[in-house]
Amino acid sequence: MKVLVFVKATPNSEKGIPAPTEELQKMFNDMGKFNEKLVKAGVMQEADGLKPSSFGKRLKFSGSDTPTVIDGPFAETKELVAGYWIWTVKSVEEAVEWAKQCPNPMPGEEGVLEIRPTFSMEEFDELATPEIVERNRRLEKEMARRKKAKAKLKTKAKAKAKSPARRSAARKKPKPTRARSRK
Repeated sequence: MKVLVFVKATPNSEKGIPAPTEELQKMFNDMGKFNEKLVKAGVMQEADGLKPSSFGKRLKFSGSDTPTVIDGPFAETKELVAGYWIWTVKSVEEAVEWAKQCPNPMPGEEGVLEIRPTFSMEEFDELATPEIVERNRRLEKEMARRKKAKAKLKTKAKAKAKSPARRSAARKKPKPTRARSRK
């Protein structure tokens, strides 16, 4: 089962990147160790911190009208998200057990995590036509293919950059000189 784990925003997280403190450095170190455990266990699929809502936009849909675009910042900080993980777990209870191991994501403040399971396509069987189900499967395959191709390109680029022969050749390469023309 897939769950999203939201890190709820605080007034301080809405201010942006805070000044470095010992407490913040400790949180980043502890969070890195926690994320390593999640990855090694095959739980974490993705994670990121979010910029403050002042960088965001909301689109409000009302009937069939064109949506209204609302610029951030947004007022209710307690309803905002400062970051997220996407986890694959056996149950919500397993997600809770993992979340209990998380360091406080908001050092010096009350940190809140919210766990939300995602719907699977099977849960929409009564609503989805065979065409919708097929389109969803096709899109999932295409997303997986693109993700795999992107990862392959990234790996090739890293290997190319780390190539010892390439680095030493670059260091030994003389700088080109321009010949002066005589008039």
